[in-house]
Amino acid sequence: MSGFYTEADYENSIIELFQNMGYKYIYGPDVERDFYNPLYEVELANALRRLNPTMPQDAITDALYKLKNFDNADLVQKNAVFMDYIQNGVEVHYFVNEEERSGLVYLVDYKNLENNSFIVCNQWTFIENSNKRPDILVFVNGLPIVLVELKSPSREETDVSEAYLQIRNYMHEIPSMFIYNCICVMSDHLTSKAGTITSGEDRFMEWKTKDGNYENTQYAQFDTFFEGIFTKEHLLDIIKNFICFSNEGLNRFKILAGYHQYFAVNKAIRSTYHATQTDGKGGVFWHTQGSGKSLSMVFYAHRLQEALSSPTIVVLTDRNDLDNQLFGQFAKCKDFLRQEPIHAESRANLKSLLGSRKANGIIFTTMQKFEESDEPLSERKNIIVMADEAHRGQYGLKERIDSKTGKIKVGTARIIRNSLPNATYIGFTGTPISLKDRSTREVFGDYIDVYDMTQAVEDGATRPVYYESRVIKLKLDENTLRLIDAEYDLMSHNADPEVVAKSKQELSQMEAVLGNEQTISSLVDDILNHYENYRADLLTGKAMIVAYSRSIAMKIYKRILELRPNWNDKVAVVMTESNKDPEEWRAIIGNKQHKNELAKKFKDNSSFLKIAIVVDMWLTGFDVPSLATMYVYKPMQGYNLMQAIARVNRVFSDKEGGLVVDYVGIASALKAAMNDYTSRDKKNYGDTDVANVAYPRFLEKLSVCQDIFYGYDYSQFLTGTDLIRSKAISGAVNFIVAPDKEEKRESFLKESLLLHQALSLCSSLVEKSLRVEAAFFESVRVLVSRLMNQGPGKKLSLPEMNERVHALLAQSIKSTGVINLFSDVNGEFSLFDPKFLEEISKMKETNLAVELLKKLITEQVSIYKRTNVVKSEKFSEIIQQTMNRYLNGMLTNEQVIEELLNLAKQIQAAQTEGRELGLTADELAFYDALTKPQAIKDFYENEELIAITKELAEALRKNRTIDWQKRESARAKMRIMIKKLLKKHRYPPEGMEDAVQTVMFQCELWTDNNDMNSDAEGKFDLSNRKMDMMYSIEDRNPLKVAETVEQH
Repeated sequence: MSGFYTEADYENSIIELFQNMGYKYIYGPDVERDFYNPLYEVELANALRRLNPTMPQDAITDALYKLKNFDNADLVQKNAVFMDYIQNGVEVHYFVNEEERSGLVYLVDYKNLENNSFIVCNQWTFIENSNKRPDILVFVNGLPIVLVELKSPSREETDVSEAYLQIRNYMHEIPSMFIYNCICVMSDHLTSKAGTITSGEDRFMEWKTKDGNYENTQYAQFDTFFEGIFTKEHLLDIIKNFICFSNEGLNRFKILAGYHQYFAVNKAIRSTYHATQTDGKGGVFWHTQGSGKSLSMVFYAHRLQEALSSPTIVVLTDRNDLDNQLFGQFAKCKDFLRQEPIHAESRANLKSLLGSRKANGIIFTTMQKFEESDEPLSERKNIIVMADEAHRGQYGLKERIDSKTGKIKVGTARIIRNSLPNATYIGFTGTPISLKDRSTREVFGDYIDVYDMTQAVEDGATRPVYYESRVIKLKLDENTLRLIDAEYDLMSHNADPEVVAKSKQELSQMEAVLGNEQTISSLVDDILNHYENYRADLLTGKAMIVAYSRSIAMKIYKRILELRPNWNDKVAVVMTESNKDPEEWRAIIGNKQHKNELAKKFKDNSSFLKIAIVVDMWLTGFDVPSLATMYVYKPMQGYNLMQAIARVNRVFSDKEGGLVVDYVGIASALKAAMNDYTSRDKKNYGDTDVANVAYPRFLEKLSVCQDIFYGYDYSQFLTGTDLIRSKAISGAVNFIVAPDKEEKRESFLKESLLLHQALSLCSSLVEKSLRVEAAFFESVRVLVSRLMNQGPGKKLSLPEMNERVHALLAQSIKSTGVINLFSDVNGEFSLFDPKFLEEISKMKETNLAVELLKKLITEQVSIYKRTNVVKSEKFSEIIQQTMNRYLNGMLTNEQVIEELLNLAKQIQAAQTEGRELGLTADELAFYDALTKPQAIKDFYENEELIAITKELAEALRKNRTIDWQKRESARAKMRIMIKKLLKKHRYPPEGMEDAVQTVMFQCELWTDNNDMNSDAEGKFDLSNRKMDMMYSIEDRNPLKVAETVEQH
């Protein structure tokens, strides 16, 4: 093992990295402390006195009491209280000369770094529901604010996902440790990610830069991650300003800013400060849609309070629904902002709100309120205007004369400037400023920070969006196509109100043509065909239809229900209501409360609502991560188009990307909109047509998989019954796991995954026979990855595998039959079931039988490694020798199966060995250690060896102290005790002194894997309970924690 780079080596390198950043290192077992207290209390008490020199001891004592005693609440609520303490101080009450006073005791000195203590620690034991020892803890002033879980870089069977599951397990076993947690980290050297106690695994994010430079960030080094977050200055800044709670109804989600948000917000603060001293142009903050812009605005508003001495913030949007959505995000974070955002109901109300304060306040308003008058609302200088989607409607700094009336027209941008003449302006946008757009730059200045599509997709912050044209399916005539082109021309001049006025006639014609009953009928037929056959079974089946107008939306809705009368709960229309609406529309559209209910249902992945028909609502600022399909029946252009299609770019589970299905020819508009994006965005996403991108890639990867399986006939899978299909899949797995196909197998796992991903985007373009063939390869991939220990779950479960493949086939080829992949095996995989061992020995797929046995035996041996040193060594050696002889061609398939079956029977026999001797599993492990040298039994009667075993086990149980196997003094004491006990029985015989080392090793192994308080993870009483070989790794996740909004 010494040749490997182990988890311990990696742990030491991380500790050294922290030491290089100025952290003090301590080794947990060397610290005298209460193991039932997660705090480093001596360090904490010293820090509180140092940071609060003017506070009396009573105040310090009160603060310590509050830090150790939280009201009865769940973990997230307790952690929220602690985050308020660490960010803002602990409110305390104390007496001075019998007079009660109150004040704040601060836990961290954010202004003077060196006034704080920074400690990195390993092997820090904490006991609660069980005894746990996290890999690394970071203490700031004695508070365990960071937990780092590492996995070995050299062990193929572990990865960063295992670290995530371990953190979740800790939250169940030692929850009090997480009351004080700010950041959780998981790392396996290749991948390092940070999240919070409420982050799902897909919301743990990498940190790809130390200084805010986005270059060379595709594959970030582990030291970039740790130095980017944990330099002292960054860590304290993140804790105070870039971690917040978002209240979502009854749930609270803890959000950690991404690296792009952290560095960009700090750049924006510096830019804003400079603008307040100069021209009032704070700049433009462009972070691509879906990458957390709303939360960046929250972090920016919070950061402004201290940076600019509590300015008044005016948040400006161009639409009421955007105003409500953004206001909602700020309201959810009001505790972090330490003030309630306010809605300005009118211009007069806005003026009153600005006039009634000299500082503070976060006021939301729309641009329309500025247009009602041009008199100043406030001449104060300490006002910051945050404009959401800065380049929409913010045109016109110059006055123009109406040629017909002679009246002077003032542009919106000028009106806003005149209303708040001394304010500083900053723009936030998810789409770029047009190269032709000078007004936005004149109002706000240039870009502060750019986080483009390419970077967001590389970071896993968003998913790419692909395009599929189905215009041809509607068979639109030339006149209609000309009208649509005219609509695009019109939109390209949308800043000019005169052009809009001239176009009403053309628009009414467009309404008539696109709303034609026959066209609507063709449209709905094609949408249903596309959705039911290719998209309904993808992820959660959520889809959005964008209609040209409100009346067309209603026609689409009614036509869908005519064809699918039982879809009342599955499809809904979401749009604004009007006084002129026909009576029958009102029940469908509903009031504001009804729309809020629809929004909740559409965001709920398990709800029956799958298809939302929209016109304008929900096209900006509305996030449903699992939404993967958008049907577009509305000409759009520029930022409106890019904002709309971004509804499908959110991150969700296995989502490969979003698909935009086009019925009105938006391809050229998409291309034109991309002209304003970064050069690498244009290169990567300039052409996202699935016909040009995903379909050719699908055909290429299918061809590669076909070549890999040359020599195996799977043609019957394409037309056969479910039984024939099952046998074809099992046979294919058997074919590819053969010892001489290792290189091909590795290639297949990679290429078949790419095949599956490409098909998820272009399935409607692929003929059925090829889809069926792709389903075959995907089924084989899933089984091989499980079998070869490379899937997300590490345990074999026959029902689970059957179910997974059945779901794949149901989705791909609409098969509804029963799948039984291993028809020779009845029941579950289990080494302890003689019937299973008999069945596997008769399997026709001998390569598959070898791999099944090898995996199951290896799983059992890995359990023995934690409990019984002698048996694990013995069984490991046998399986290694057997597999080496097999791989070197010295054993046939039949011979290796026979040897593995014999080994399985030995393992099975070992299960009952202890019972026959009257020993528990723990005691049997000690017995095996004592009797490892074969000749030992020549010197002692078996009864004598059993007596030594029982006495040894009892002595260990009675004399065990916390961490005795790690603390040198305790370990020495343990060794002395064991040697005394053995010497009393004259063990070992002369010449066999080495036997004691095996016993010592078994004793330390026992202490490592037995809990003082409970039957913890890692303790296996093999005599009292049958080892369950069939659980899946997902079942070990003890704590289900919801995901957060936008990103963590």
